[in-house]
Amino acid sequence: MADLHDLTALEQGALIRSGELSPVELTEHYLERAARLPQEYVDGAFVFRDPDAARRRAREVAAVGPVGDGASPLAGVPTAIKDLNLTRGVPTEFGSPAYAGFVPDVSDAVTLAIEEAGLVSLGKTSTPEFGSPCYTEPEGRPPAVTPWDTTRMAGGSSGGAAAAVAAGLVPVAQGSDGGGSIRIPAACCGLVGLKPTRGRVSGFPMYGDPVGLAVSGPIARTVADAAALLDVLAGRRAGDPSWAPDPGDTFLAATAREPGRLRIARFDAPVIAATEVHPEVRAAFEETTRLLSSLGHTVVDISVPIPPEAVPEFETCWAVLTGLSTAPLSAEQRAGLRPLTCWLGERGEAVSGPAFGAAIGALRRHAGEALVALAPYDAVLTPTLATLPLPVGAIRDDADPEADFEAQKRFTPWTSAWNVTGMPAISLPLHQSGDGLPIGMMLAARPAEEELLLSLAAQVEAAAPWRDRRPPLW
Repeated sequence: MADLHDLTALEQGALIRSGELSPVELTEHYLERAARLPQEYVDGAFVFRDPDAARRRAREVAAVGPVGDGASPLAGVPTAIKDLNLTRGVPTEFGSPAYAGFVPDVSDAVTLAIEEAGLVSLGKTSTPEFGSPCYTEPEGRPPAVTPWDTTRMAGGSSGGAAAAVAAGLVPVAQGSDGGGSIRIPAACCGLVGLKPTRGRVSGFPMYGDPVGLAVSGPIARTVADAAALLDVLAGRRAGDPSWAPDPGDTFLAATAREPGRLRIARFDAPVIAATEVHPEVRAAFEETTRLLSSLGHTVVDISVPIPPEAVPEFETCWAVLTGLSTAPLSAEQRAGLRPLTCWLGERGEAVSGPAFGAAIGALRRHAGEALVALAPYDAVLTPTLATLPLPVGAIRDDADPEADFEAQKRFTPWTSAWNVTGMPAISLPLHQSGDGLPIGMMLAARPAEEELLLSLAAQVEAAAPWRDRRPPLW
């Protein structure tokens, strides 16, 4: 008989709805599992855990029970919330010693949506300082690592969330993605990671990204679980500056539909950095192409749709966003920041208002040109990462933050393209290296077409299932 953590999040939710399992029993299972696994791994995934609060929450959810036909199929299922997301009454430190001990008195839209859907949070997942790097090695804490090889990184910035899901510490978790921060850790940890379209998930109440790069989304073991969590997270609030149109049905329902015969573009030339692509990544890319063709889709080679000139504009915007994070800090708080944060923040603070506006405008023009070029295609295929998950510390370079930043670009040369265009994109754990390390492949779709993207992803998963592929730590 399978252990509870072997079940998908939707299977767990179905057992709760049928009365065969209670949220309290399920929460207790995950709390006990966290106590049994290596504590350095658990502490790399979570920055804060409160078992007693999780038990109280589970009892509250159990007392209410499933509510109506519109209740989330994930009600009663354990999850976790990223350390970048405001959570009322719970330490939220943004991955930085500068905010040590900070406890917000409000929750953001993501936290509120998770609570309203009846999920049970087991704590806050680890993120690097202000969610900036593509690895999760926060100061003074164990790194978030992939359970496929605990000497290697879980990716970032949602590395803690991915490490938690991949090791069976929670069945599903939320992440956020401004340049690949959901898809990168999903690829490193052998998971499904979906960056929704721009405006799909509310940024209330902070609205901290005036460029429009970042959005929250799901990390899960299956496409259906990811779709169910997207149904929880999606939605507009009255103050939102932009929003995506409502889907025709639930995102979960889309995973049960055939996508039809699609026209899919593909390219594997790096976008934001000149770098070598690992031979096993290229082989996986070709194998994925053959799989898509076998499913009846037409796959077409295209040129990179975003020009090199867009890269410095993106970097300017990224630096300014970091500068917005560091600008309010006191000198004492700044003294504890990582060298990479300081370097990026200082670079951002040096950008004038007109220069920032010009960079946003240029980036939007490049995005518009890319969207026109990609309009004839239903989806776009690229690898997720240029290489296999790297050893912990392979990218981080406190002595040379600029070299650190360049290494990040070489590791993730495709993901940020879809943050620039605002298109939804999903990383799928389709392949493994000869050494058993996960290799993610990425599909993107036109803006607001998550339903089609999820339908295609579910079709691919059915043709080449990965659910029963489990890491040694499992």
